[in-house]
Amino acid sequence: MRQAIMPKPGAIEFKEVEKPSSIGANEVLIAVKKIGVCGSDIHVFHGKHPFTPYPVVQGHEYSGEVVKIGKAVTKVKLGDKATARPQLVCGKCGPCLRGDYNICDVLKVQGFQSPGVAQDYFVLPEDRMIKLPDAMSFEIGALVEPTAVAAHCTLKAGDLNGKNVVVTGAGPIGNLVAQFAQIRGANVLITDLSEFRLKKAKDCGIEYTCNPKEEQLEDCLEKVFGDAGFDVGFECAGVEIALDNLIQNVNKGGDVVAVAVYGDRPRVDVSILGDRELKLIGTLMYTHEDYEAAVKYLDNGALITEPLITKRFPFEDYLNAYKYIDDQGDQTLKVIIDL
Repeated sequence: MRQAIMPKPGAIEFKEVEKPSSIGANEVLIAVKKIGVCGSDIHVFHGKHPFTPYPVVQGHEYSGEVVKIGKAVTKVKLGDKATARPQLVCGKCGPCLRGDYNICDVLKVQGFQSPGVAQDYFVLPEDRMIKLPDAMSFEIGALVEPTAVAAHCTLKAGDLNGKNVVVTGAGPIGNLVAQFAQIRGANVLITDLSEFRLKKAKDCGIEYTCNPKEEQLEDCLEKVFGDAGFDVGFECAGVEIALDNLIQNVNKGGDVVAVAVYGDRPRVDVSILGDRELKLIGTLMYTHEDYEAAVKYLDNGALITEPLITKRFPFEDYLNAYKYIDDQGDQTLKVIIDL
């Protein structure tokens, strides 16, 4: 079978490797159909992901068809559409034992610290799998993973119903975070320096947008929220100034959730955190329940995703997909690899 491997930053090589021939009783073999390219993948491509060694087989946003099942498998059957969480956890550490396996002490993530799915076939344990609805396309199935990120992080600040929320960064994750915050009852303003991405946000049903390059954030906040300000910020841009803007402007006693991966370490004004009793909250990945929520809202149409998909590349053009993302910059959102 075909396999794409990144031997070092900026390079992708193709190899012919053995297709898995046997699986365990609780394992499933899928034929990989679609892979989404994530912002974190781009960090790896540039050598700026803090936790990824090389060589690495990427691919953690994906969907596929079940082509073989172990004798004890009950969750899926042959021909089903499926995806799975890419987390490899120990099940024994403190976080795992209390149910927070997404922050396992020895967490490995397929596509980063463990081989991902950038190949024709992939073996998965049943307990990490999610069966996709029959009517869901493989392309939408590949969006379950980033959607689960949004499902998880929007729970970190508690009940959002009726709260005013600002999301910085209107890339795919920021867009999905904003949509999920709206599903949870929030009033949402999303910001970005790209008019292209802000237009896509509106196409996805996010009414209030702001381009800080064209209008002061404070003016946008007053226009949208009036004197009430905002209670919760989600930082999805991965740049210091966006994080600082949220900390400087969120209401006293408010929450700022750091969602993005940062290529360079940002500085935080801790004096403001203390003076205003703000909470700076970390968030990592998702749980199985977040995957289920993602599938639910993708399936029932509450989440709008078609405007997020900018371009599709065949598997053989994996490297060109990365170059396209680099060349297009903020004029692209989600790129899909088609196997």
